[in-house]
Amino acid sequence: MTLIVVALIYAAILAILMAVRRVSGQAGVGRDRAVPSVRRILIIGATGGTGQQLVAQALGRGYDVTAFARDPAKLGTTDPRLKVMKGDVLDVESLSRAMKGQDAVVSALGHRRFYSTGQVLSRGTANIIRAMEVDGVRRLICETSLGLGSSVGRMGLYYTLFVVPFILPLYFWDKTKQEQRIAESNLDWVIVRPGRLTGGARRGEVRHGNRVGNILITPRISRADTAGFMLDQLGSNQYLNDTPGVVW
Repeated sequence: MTLIVVALIYAAILAILMAVRRVSGQAGVGRDRAVPSVRRILIIGATGGTGQQLVAQALGRGYDVTAFARDPAKLGTTDPRLKVMKGDVLDVESLSRAMKGQDAVVSALGHRRFYSTGQVLSRGTANIIRAMEVDGVRRLICETSLGLGSSVGRMGLYYTLFVVPFILPLYFWDKTKQEQRIAESNLDWVIVRPGRLTGGARRGEVRHGNRVGNILITPRISRADTAGFMLDQLGSNQYLNDTPGVVW
């Protein structure tokens, strides 16, 4: 029992220390540049909750979409402008094949192995960045979570003091490393930090920026609205090289 308590305390301290690390990107750099034309996008994590919303909404906006997933059968969507490719972010070759001809990447990479030490998010994102650099794909929009870096404490007391340090310490540690990999790259990136994700309908109106969230109550947002905000960043430099939170 003593070992379990020590392990939990260590995990809590680790989660807090990693969460408060700030992403060292150059927010605002390049915002005055013309926004590049984006027609073909690669969606990573396309079968997850946010990923499926990204696919559906991107098709609705007229993009040519490549959905990248370990199990394409879970997608359940067909469209003339949709190409589904089987692959794994830990497999550089499959990523390289999917990256060919893309204009941008939108990542909703995630998993449910919350106590895994495999660092799937950070290692997978490093592979995504490498494949983008090889193929000259510049724009990356990536979903992480409110409560990281400069937004630490903005997921409400329940998440800040219990969920993150005791239930999701390794997951948030990996997310922190994932954000750092992106910030250290030479890409044009936007890291989107949503509040607690829900399966609710899209409202179309969200609050976003570097000061959103709540230190007391857990802020929420639907996966549908998160996906919509992420896709908006393909045609905007407002948050270029920045880490906006997004909540209802």
